[in-house]
Formats: sequence, C-alpha cells, structure tokens
Amino acid sequence: MTSAPTKPIDVPPFQLQTLIAQCNPRCAQALGSEIYVGCADGQLIRFALQADDPNTLETYTLLSRQSVPGDKPVDEIVLVPSISRALVLSDRQIHFYTLPALDVVPPHVIKPIRHVVAFAVDQNHLKLPAPSLSAPTPVEPVDLCVIKRNAIAMYALRERLFFQKEIPLPNGATLARRSGHFLCIADNEFYNVVDLLNASLTQLMPISQAPPDERFPGPPGICITSSTPTEAEFLILSWTGATTMGIFITGSGDPVRGTLEWPAHPRAVVLDYPYVAALLPNRTIEIHSVETQGIVQVLPAPQDEAEPRVSLVAALSGYLVPSTQKSEKMRKVPVGLVR
Repeated sequence: MTSAPTKPIDVPPFQLQTLIAQCNPRCAQALGSEIYVGCADGQLIRFALQADDPNTLETYTLLSRQSVPGDKPVDEIVLVPSISRALVLSDRQIHFYTLPALDVVPPHVIKPIRHVVAFAVDQNHLKLPAPSLSAPTPVEPVDLCVIKRNAIAMYALRERLFFQKEIPLPNGATLARRSGHFLCIADNEFYNVVDLLNASLTQLMPISQAPPDERFPGPPGICITSSTPTEAEFLILSWTGATTMGIFITGSGDPVRGTLEWPAHPRAVVLDYPYVAALLPNRTIEIHSVETQGIVQVLPAPQDEAEPRVSLVAALSGYLVPSTQKSEKMRKVPVGLVR
C-alpha cells in the first residue's frame, strides 16, 4: 500500500539507478567519487568512479577490500572529511580508519570505543569540507556522542580522541542523531531530546501510540532536517496502529511545520533537502516535500532479490552517478548578440 502524489512535479526529483552490483552491502557511505561499503561478513570495500575507456560510461571500480576485527557485520559507517577519518561500528565497537585509503588508525593513537549501543557525530561537523592542501587551516575538533547501556559518553575527535564527560541516561537509547548541542534519541518507548550543555532531557512522544498488545512494526526513525550551530530540527516517526506520522520538532522539543503521514511504518527514512524519502514495507519509496509536507513522487520497488537487506542510506555530499543523459541533450544553439 502506498500513496499517490497530490501535486506531482513535472520533473520528478529522483530516479533509481544501479551504481554497484558486485557486492552484498549492509551499509554504505559516499565521499566525492568514492563509495565505502560495509558487509555482513565484516568486509569494508572501497569503490571509486573511474573512466577506463574514454568512449564508455564511467563505472565504480573496486579499489580495496579489508575486514574489521573479528569479521563481524558492519552496522554503520560515518565519514568525517574535515579530519579525514571514517568511523565504523561493528560488534558494539567503533573502529577508526583514515580517509580515503581506509587504513586502520593504530590502537596506540586511538583505541576502539567499546560497549557502544549507538553513536552520533554532530551534523554540523560532518558537513565541514576536507582540509585544503594549498591553504591549510586549523582543524576544528569533531564532537561525538556515544550511547552506552545507561549513559551518554561525549568525546572530541581530532588526531586523537579526547573524553569530555558522561551524562547519565537511565533508560538508554537505541538510536541517536546530533545537531549542535542537541541530541535526539529513541529509547524503547519514547523519543527524547537531550540538551548536552545543560545535561537535561525532554520527553517528546511515544514511538508507538498503538495499544500495548499490538506489535510495533519498527524500527524508530529520526532525521535531522535542519542543522546549524544555533538551531536544530528533527523529524521523528510515531506509529499510530494504522499509519505512521512524521512530526518535525526543534531542539527545545517544540513542534514546527506540518505533519507527514505514511500508510505503513517505513523501514527507513532519510533526508535529501528539500525532500524526505521513506522506504515502505512493500519496498516502494515515497518522496515528501519538507516545505509543504505533500507527497511529490513514488518510486517503484527495485527489481532485484534484495528483499531481506533493502534499505535507504543518505550521504551528506551525495552520490556521484554516471550518466549520459545530460551530454546527450547538449547541442549547439545560435545566440543573438546585442551591440
């Protein structure tokens, strides 16, 4: 079951295109012309967009392949270009690698962080560009929150990892997103916002509003829809028992904008401003406008056998997609000149 756009856009904002076919990804991230893929068997694979033949379309080519310690499944990859680091979550540990080569940061420089339930890097720091070789500037430390069983551990990351403080979190959390000094988390029952400066928690709304005996079709969902050093805005998903609502809230816990609605609980929701993309259980992808909250496009389910592993993954800097569509439409046209 899915919805139809009420006001479809003349030129749909998205299309499906295969970038890499020769791997079985569990998670992925992109930076520039490279894609980093984490697999269920613990492999970290690095691909780059290369043109081997000037007469053929560019394709992603495998550059390197390695495994995380213990060959455990890779759960999440976060790229931090401003300090040339990749953070990889596997087996409840965060491992640190260099970018772009994915070399392991030696343990005597940064030890892996253990007993990790979830983690969140400040979105404002993730958007910072890679350092310039021609005009080097001081590197700003990257703020990182690690959710342990009943606490939030706060770190600053640069060449080394510096522990800052720990905030008690009695109910724990299973999902976290950070924007500035605000951390939006989901525990087993509620969404909450944590003010990291004041170490205060504001309970927002239940993850599921259905009767207690009804199974929550999970997982919970949190997106950062606006991220500046002084303001934060999150999108949280709440199951009603029949549909799922998407509510926009500020870092102070106040509702803003309107409300999104899906006919089933999304498997994943990601932001590509000004759009929100939601993957539904039937594998279709619904695209909503952040500004109007209306649905503008529905993408059909991918035609493959990836039912158990299908997901959505957004990259802050986007994915480079090889295409001949624009070049085929380029042609010479006469232009009149005025003296």
